[in-house]
Amino acid sequence: MSEPLRLERRDGIATITLARPETLNALSLGMLDALIAALDAVGRGDDRVLVIAAEGRAFCAGADRAEMIERPPAEWEPIVDRYLDPIRRIADLDIPVIAKLQGDTVGGGFGLAIACDFRVAASGIRLGAPFVRIGLAGCDMSAGYYLPRLIPLGVATEMMMTGKLVQAEEALALGLVHRVAAAAALDAEVGKLAAQLRDGPPIALAFTKRAIRRSLDLGRDAEFDYEVFAQVNCIQTEDHREGVRAFFDEKRAPVFKGR
Repeated sequence: MSEPLRLERRDGIATITLARPETLNALSLGMLDALIAALDAVGRGDDRVLVIAAEGRAFCAGADRAEMIERPPAEWEPIVDRYLDPIRRIADLDIPVIAKLQGDTVGGGFGLAIACDFRVAASGIRLGAPFVRIGLAGCDMSAGYYLPRLIPLGVATEMMMTGKLVQAEEALALGLVHRVAAAAALDAEVGKLAAQLRDGPPIALAFTKRAIRRSLDLGRDAEFDYEVFAQVNCIQTEDHREGVRAFFDEKRAPVFKGR
């Protein structure tokens, strides 16, 4: 079986590449563990910058549907909380982290991207947190914490409550991504930013990142606790089961009934 991701290091720049393109890089529990281990390895190393990238036509489609099975709440709670561990690792790294978004970035993949310090997107890709479309809380995997801090509250509210996706160019205008490049130029654009950050003063950048994160962290853990609570409750609902059936199996508009 092939590895779910790769960690490569070159010239002070570490790159973690999600490598399950056949599943749109869906985050299975095995891939989640590998991602956490890779982030821990970067944290122990002397890299100056981290790039999180992916193979295939999507950056990441979120959690692996094959593992969204019936479980009691007591089993779901540690699993949902575990999906926040990469977010915590990214926030706690003392080096800049760039999300290289070559394809659609949705659900948990969107949460992973907005936890990074920089986002560089290929022109025309879509980004968003469409959890409500399958009866789940729109605040999953850090979206409830980061999205209202990155873009205007009204836009964040619309994205989380309607599942709206935005294209890269709109995301740039909102400040949700930092740069947009043609697909053929994406590697060069990310490489240029990574080299600029690598060549910057690492101690000063570490303190700068800590200062930025401290300004946000007046309630991160409390928000994450609520995200876990909300999602564990939503996972148990008939609306979630209806959303999954409608979206994945029957290709129709879901009929949510509030139960």
